[in-house]
Amino acid sequence: MAAHLLSVNVGTPLDYTWLGRTLRSSIVKHPVPGPVAVLSTHLEGDEQADPRQHGGADKALYAYAVEDYAWWSTELGRPLGPATFGENLTTMGLDLASAVVGERWHVGSAILEVSEPRTPCWKLGMRMGDAAFPRKFGAARRPGVLLRVVQQGSLRAGDTIEVRTVPAHGVTAAEVIAMYYGDPVERGRVLAAPQLAKHWRDWAAHRTIWHLDEERKRAEA
Repeated sequence: MAAHLLSVNVGTPLDYTWLGRTLRSSIVKHPVPGPVAVLSTHLEGDEQADPRQHGGADKALYAYAVEDYAWWSTELGRPLGPATFGENLTTMGLDLASAVVGERWHVGSAILEVSEPRTPCWKLGMRMGDAAFPRKFGAARRPGVLLRVVQQGSLRAGDTIEVRTVPAHGVTAAEVIAMYYGDPVERGRVLAAPQLAKHWRDWAAHRTIWHLDEERKRAEA
């Protein structure tokens, strides 16, 4: 079967109490029927609670694969359905860890571009009822991918996903997340991928400065 959308999911901000604090999040999403408009920074009917950290041009949509949910279902000993991790698009037939940064998906009348993998935060722990789950999610190296909108349009569950215009640099979501967690990877090559979301280069510069400062402190101790 061709790669396709298993589910299209949207949600709006709600307040939650987690670890003694009241927090606002849109991580709880629900599958919706029928065509859904793809706008420049989000799906119609979906709203990010914190646009500074979630959303914007490079994080317009989040995709997660049903094959990775199958792995998690075995790992956790319970079934996980679409939208459990707060994704907008639940895919079938794609290995998202192997998705190349900058590859373009033609889905319905929209064109989407892979911009980066997801890095988990406390909201995923809240969603799963486990404060340690973001670390477990990171360790699994099954991040899913964030997408920017190249062409607005509409899409719906069942639509075929055609992967086109795969960049020659070959940098994958798996390599970006490996860099994030300090696994062996050609960091310069990863950061040179022109379609990689800009904040990764800012992050890398900060990390380089931080490591140099730590090395200086150890040398002076």
